[in-house]
Amino acid sequence: MSAPTPSPQLPVPGRIMAGEMAEQPAVLRRLLEEGAPAIRETAEKIAARRPRFVLLTARGTSDNAALYAKYLLEILLGRPCGLTSMSTTTAYGATADLSDCLVITVSQSGGSPDLVASTRAAREAGAITLAVTNNAGSPLAEVSEFHIDVLAGPEEALPATKTYTAELLALYLLVDGMRGGEGARAAGALPELAESVLARQDEVRALAGRYRFAERMVITSRGYGYPTAKEAALKLMETSYIPALSYSGADLLHGPLAMVDNVSPVIAVVTDGKGGEALQPVLDRLRDRGADLVVIGPEPQVAAASAGFVLPTGGLPEELQPILEIIPLQMLAYEVTIARGQDPDAPRALAKVTETR
Repeated sequence: MSAPTPSPQLPVPGRIMAGEMAEQPAVLRRLLEEGAPAIRETAEKIAARRPRFVLLTARGTSDNAALYAKYLLEILLGRPCGLTSMSTTTAYGATADLSDCLVITVSQSGGSPDLVASTRAAREAGAITLAVTNNAGSPLAEVSEFHIDVLAGPEEALPATKTYTAELLALYLLVDGMRGGEGARAAGALPELAESVLARQDEVRALAGRYRFAERMVITSRGYGYPTAKEAALKLMETSYIPALSYSGADLLHGPLAMVDNVSPVIAVVTDGKGGEALQPVLDRLRDRGADLVVIGPEPQVAAASAGFVLPTGGLPEELQPILEIIPLQMLAYEVTIARGQDPDAPRALAKVTETR
């Protein structure tokens, strides 16, 4: 007897998330071809103001993009950076002198009231304000002095995918523009590399089988890869509901390593560069403890782990690798969720625009 044909009216679980993940090469290409000149112009205007300090404001997925920008700004520009605590303004009414300070607010929708209020307060306190959003007509864009559109197009799935990688690339182009660099040339390889990663879905599906019955996971990295670890943990938690704990490799050694044993699933994001070198002692300790270690990164590190996914970085600079390395982890969150019989398009208790105050 043949299997019944599904009704065309029934939604396919994960269809929207899968489609938006697949759009990422096109989004990256559009941002490089259409968005880069405007970003460069904005970067030059901000650089001419010579900000002495940078504050980054965001929530959720965009907060991980902001953390990536913090690494860029501190390493490539030598600017001290901080991540803001919005409640100091929105709940406590605190004020600060933000003269000569650049405040970058990152938000896919640009609609969260606390982001808007915090940015407005920063501008009134003398800050140079920049909004990085996927909505040029958003309240956040309107209250900011400068705005960068990440050009990702409408995003319907609740788990953000294409807007995250677009935010990363936009922030990279901003920082590169502020230092007068030619980073768009190096970033030009990203769309094709992203396509090659997305074509390896079978490999990711095989990895997902390891986590179908996982009760918890640990994801670790260092340097530029740390925001990737945090974003991967968020994606796994919001789609599959697996408690996923993200740690800097250095922090993992300061206590949480005690919970890792020979049945503990650990994913290590290993950038090809100084961050990966700094993570090496952590990888050694994890292997000593017999952890079920999966590596996302260079081939030698993957070969030394229980399993993994080799990133085709092709000589991509370390600071650009996070734009690529998150993609197999997005795919992993999707595949684990499907394997557990859940729908990644509709995580429970979540809304596309989270209106925190």
